[in-house]
Amino acid sequence: MHFTSEQRLDDGVLARDFTLGEIPGTLWTPASDAPVPLVLMAHNNGLPKADPRLVARARHTAARGYAVATIDAAGCGDRPRSAAAEQARADLRRAVQAGRPADELDEIFESLVGPLVAGAVPEWRATLDALLRLPDIGGPVGYSGGWAALGIRLAVAEPRIVAAGFFAGGYVPRAQREEARQVTVPLLFLLQWDDEGNPRRRALDLFDAFGSKEKTLHANLGGHTGTPSFELEDSCRFLDRHLK
Repeated sequence: MHFTSEQRLDDGVLARDFTLGEIPGTLWTPASDAPVPLVLMAHNNGLPKADPRLVARARHTAARGYAVATIDAAGCGDRPRSAAAEQARADLRRAVQAGRPADELDEIFESLVGPLVAGAVPEWRATLDALLRLPDIGGPVGYSGGWAALGIRLAVAEPRIVAAGFFAGGYVPRAQREEARQVTVPLLFLLQWDDEGNPRRRALDLFDAFGSKEKTLHANLGGHTGTPSFELEDSCRFLDRHLK
């Protein structure tokens, strides 16, 4: 892992860009005299690590006493684009805008997200290995993000993750919908009731499928980007309970 830049922000958080092989990422850490817990914060599929909403969540969480890290998935952010993935994204957007039923979107979605999850999980695990070798990061480790399919796969594959927060979750590949039954860590699931891009029934079915004995559903009125700001504070309290 090589740090390529660093900036001390107004809230005291240190933001550092890094590379790990071909993987670009950002790490936010608070001012602390002792190692702090780590939160892996994934953006929605296709968005860059510099997405303003992700950066705002990361800074707020880091200021609460956590190291927060994100990386660009293959074909996202600063990484080279895949023609096949870009075409699949365009096809999916058109299908959603046309109001096609969720079942008819599955094949397009599977062709896009399934391979991305398969490729992203080893990269996130390699990043986790490197982060936990840094002196200012201890443990335990949590996951927080809008890419529910990735979070499900990581929660199953990575025993170092002890709690997870998922946003939305209406469109999740078949493989991860089945894997949800194997997720047993404490879970916070955020749902926008009127999300035009994530079918409510599917999100509720996914929540029901999780095998966690402790799982909490927060549902709020509004569309995809209308999550109330207080949910960020609730998410931090959830992390406090399980990572501190």
